[in-house]
Amino acid sequence: MTDVVDADELLRRIQRGREHAAEAERAWRERAQSLTPTDPEGAREAAARAWAFEAVARVLKEIVRPGGPPSAAEGVKQVT
Repeated sequence: MTDVVDADELLRRIQRGREHAAEAERAWRERAQSLTPTDPEGAREAAARAWAFEAVARVLKEIVRPGGPPSAAEGVKQVT
């Protein structure tokens, strides 16, 4: 990444990355659900990949909107 970019371009790139991560998370979650009955190991791997993309999307969201309300994660209890 040797190109010099302005803040608007950087924001656009972060938003595209966030959108890509959200799409990939949805796809891996669907794959995990479809594999659960037939391939539990594959379902676990797909779920782990979905969690990784969820983490990336959350980090990018925090960069764009710092201090926003925490997003509720499915099946995760927030500890305060």
